[in-house]
Amino acid sequence: MSISRRSFLESAAFASLTAQTAALAAEADKKTGMPTRILGKTGARVSIVGMGCGSRLLSYKDEDKAIEALHRAMDLGVTYLDTAYGYGSGKSETWVANAIKGRRKGLWVTTKINERNPAKASKILEESMKRLQLDQVDLIHVHSLLGPEDLAEVEAKGGVLDILYKLREQKVTRFIGFTSHTDPKTLAAALERHDVDCTQMALNVALVGMVNGQGGMVMNKELTDSFERIALPVALKKKMGVTAMKTFAQDGLIGAAPIETLMRYSLTLPVAATVLGMPKLSHIDENIAAAKAFKPLSKSEMRDLSDKMSRQHKARLDRYFRDHVDA
Repeated sequence: MSISRRSFLESAAFASLTAQTAALAAEADKKTGMPTRILGKTGARVSIVGMGCGSRLLSYKDEDKAIEALHRAMDLGVTYLDTAYGYGSGKSETWVANAIKGRRKGLWVTTKINERNPAKASKILEESMKRLQLDQVDLIHVHSLLGPEDLAEVEAKGGVLDILYKLREQKVTRFIGFTSHTDPKTLAAALERHDVDCTQMALNVALVGMVNGQGGMVMNKELTDSFERIALPVALKKKMGVTAMKTFAQDGLIGAAPIETLMRYSLTLPVAATVLGMPKLSHIDENIAAAKAFKPLSKSEMRDLSDKMSRQHKARLDRYFRDHVDA
């Protein structure tokens, strides 16, 4: 990447952050006080904190306890629910379905597909709708996009992406998208090439990479390549709905900075929401309280935090997320 191109991406990621985030039109829900934002070109308004229904929801072990957690989050204003077949081979989808009975109105329900074989993916998606007990979901993502070979398989004729296009045409899902925490360049290519509505990517204070080093610009690619610099500008250019994940780096940043600071960083970015796994009721209370008290960081605070945290943690977290499987 040339210096001029790199400078452009830094400008997109930092200089205009405040204006881009403001364009999402934050507005607090009158009943719960939860701030909401517009999810890009979908036009939908969602809570700035989403409930991640993966391994952290499954850690409640018992369905009744998981439903209690989901109800707690929804009562406090969470409207964005993020599930997938891959979370417990459908268990998460079943728990979500039972939790939202009689409460569907105003909720945004996302599920995801990690199977790449078209026939198997079609069957899983058909079963997902039955598990969710819905005629239509709001969003289906291609789950956890990896490298170029994975993208080639997804976008092949008759592949998973074609299946999602068909489901969108049939109004089984309102919108479609991609998620990735592995390879920002592959995600950027997918977003650039294809007609999708939304994306979810790993965005946190330690994964952005350093802007300034001892002698000026840091040229170590391991410390500069990131979703924030490479994939996020593409999504914003195409007016996609963007949600952040891995805000706490799968707990890899817990203790490195206060929870409120980690959330403030991700939510100062031009995203509609950050999707959090919350394995304890106390986590739900704490994270939602932080969301309701959210105030954006300044440009200098964003830069200084990302420089410090990337220097200390990015290489380790990049290695972790290369092999991490959402489950």
